[in-house]
Amino acid sequence: MPESIDARTAILSSIRTALGASSRPDTATIDASYSALSRRYKREGALQSEALLGLFTHRLIEYDAGVTRIARGQIAVEVARILTERKRMRIGIPGGLPSAWLPAGFDFQNAEHYSEHQLDELDGVLTGCTVACAETGSIVLQTGAAQGQRILTLVPDYHLCVVLAEQVVETVPECFARLGSTATLPTTIFSGPSATADIEMTRIKGVHGPRFLDVLLAM
Repeated sequence: MPESIDARTAILSSIRTALGASSRPDTATIDASYSALSRRYKREGALQSEALLGLFTHRLIEYDAGVTRIARGQIAVEVARILTERKRMRIGIPGGLPSAWLPAGFDFQNAEHYSEHQLDELDGVLTGCTVACAETGSIVLQTGAAQGQRILTLVPDYHLCVVLAEQVVETVPECFARLGSTATLPTTIFSGPSATADIEMTRIKGVHGPRFLDVLLAM
């Protein structure tokens, strides 16, 4: 066993002993405790389609993301418009991204296996998503087709994300229910461009991901 894992086991064992829990509960006990948890919180949304998408759009705008609602057949047209306005030409894309989303006149590069340095040299990245949550304004990306490795959207300064209307759910429980079959995949959940505040409460963008986020909400 590697030393780091052995040390971790020893430390956790010491903590359990100090807390009077020298042995870990068996799986059946853990499952029973989990099943007994109260779940009286809101689990299912009640908003109709237009209100649902309106809430999602409002949340994204609050988080300083650009949002454009479009017809599905206009994705490539809007991708071209936004990238032109943003003056971004060299765009990384993941494998499995629909070719119909890619307009002519831009340098789209399959960045599936790019290094951190290569990703940093791009003007941005274009991806799809797995699911989105209207209540929190969050978008979920997983390693897979049209989304790529998780590093793909964490290094470039700009992210253009296509969200299909049917991928938007209202609540967090509904969002995680959608992820049930793919729960083991590497996952990134984000709400707006990356931002954090230091000890003096100065807001800084781009610390943990792209500074700029545009979302195309395709109907």
